[in-house]
Amino acid sequence: MFDEEFKIALQNLSIAEKDKLIFRLIKKDLKLAKKLHFELVDTETVEQKRAQVSEKITSYIEKMPNFTRNLKQILSHLRSISGFITEHVNTTKDKYGEIALNIQMLNEIIEYNKELLTANQRNDGYKLYIYIIARTFKILLLTKAINEDYWMEYSEALSNLGQNIGSVHPLLKIAINNQLNVNWLIDFEIPMDILSFHKELRANGFLK
Repeated sequence: MFDEEFKIALQNLSIAEKDKLIFRLIKKDLKLAKKLHFELVDTETVEQKRAQVSEKITSYIEKMPNFTRNLKQILSHLRSISGFITEHVNTTKDKYGEIALNIQMLNEIIEYNKELLTANQRNDGYKLYIYIIARTFKILLLTKAINEDYWMEYSEALSNLGQNIGSVHPLLKIAINNQLNVNWLIDFEIPMDILSFHKELRANGFLK
């Protein structure tokens, strides 16, 4: 990305100049600042951070029925919760937690909002259903990419997700139309070619 001359020039800066440069950079890049804070001075572990995000997700979703009236609002909440997970992953590089937290998010969203999700609201429901299906595919891709030794840690939660999707008829219909087989989740049998399968789906205009 940078030529060798530029790298050498940076290395030759004085300590004071480097300090000023670092502080200027992190003031403009909050993601970088949080990442450096976690790596350099934070006393909490990745697991502790993950547990905090997990509690935040559950607390948020439990309160949703008090101020959620339609599927558009559920989609908005899902995106907010996804932001919690993305921030955690960007800060800690917790790829195992990324899977667990996304599964938790989808399971709890469906379980706490099943009545609204099941109602026939096609006009404002399609984008939400597609979001859930696309995020489920992401979970499958992430799971397939990690070491197989960790797979069984997610089998029960993935099975629950498959059953939850299957219990919401409009959502299941969209899943089938976009070639998501809930049995992959229920039986924990992720296709070997899931990456190429997903790429072909996207190329053919699905998951939109």
